[in-house]
Order: sequence, then C-alpha cells, then structure tokens
Amino acid sequence: MMLDVQQVLPYLSVLLAAIALLGHAKNFFSSGEKVIMAKLNELETALAAKVEQHERTLVDHDRRIQTSENELKHMPNKDQVTDLKLALSDLRGNVGTLTETLGSVSRTVHRIDDWLREKGQ
Repeated sequence: MMLDVQQVLPYLSVLLAAIALLGHAKNFFSSGEKVIMAKLNELETALAAKVEQHERTLVDHDRRIQTSENELKHMPNKDQVTDLKLALSDLRGNVGTLTETLGSVSRTVHRIDDWLREKGQ
C-alpha cells in the first residue's frame, strides 16, 4: 500500500508547522537567558573583585594587629610599672641626698680655696 503525496502533505505541513512553532517558542523563552547570563557573569566578576579587595584588607589588618601585639609584649605590666615608680622615688631621694652632700662639699672646697689664696699672699 503506497501512500500518495497528496495524502501525506497535510500531515507533513502540520508537523513542520509544529516544529517551527516549537523553535520560535524556544527562542522566545531563552532570548533573555543570554542577557541574564551576561549580567550574572558581570556580577560574579565584580563580586570576585570585592572579595579579593576585602581579603587584602583583612590580611593588612591582620599584619597590623600582629605588629601591635608584638610591641605590647615588650611593654611592662602593672606590677612592673609600680616597681618602676618605687625605684624612681628611691632615686629621687638619693639624688636629693647627693645634692645636699655635694653642696656641703662645694662649700668646703670654696673655703679651702679661699684659705689657700689668703695664705698664699
């Protein structure tokens, strides 16, 4: 049983029309996909740049904090500051005593000097 072209032609035209409509529908629904993908790629690139910038800032802050912590290790604690204050008080007292002693020594030296000058005339 041979089919005549005239009998197959209506079915073939309906099939081709359906394929064409499906192609148009696919293009219609996926036409915004390219724009959306382009925007998505742009946003991903911008986000990656921001993340990299924040990572650099974080590393910089970490280094600064580490430097500060290292410097704080060398500073005296409260007990050591108290000891330094007491030592400075003792030192002030000793300097005051030395000043008085040097004053009396200076006066004695001047008296001896004056005596030697008077005797040498």
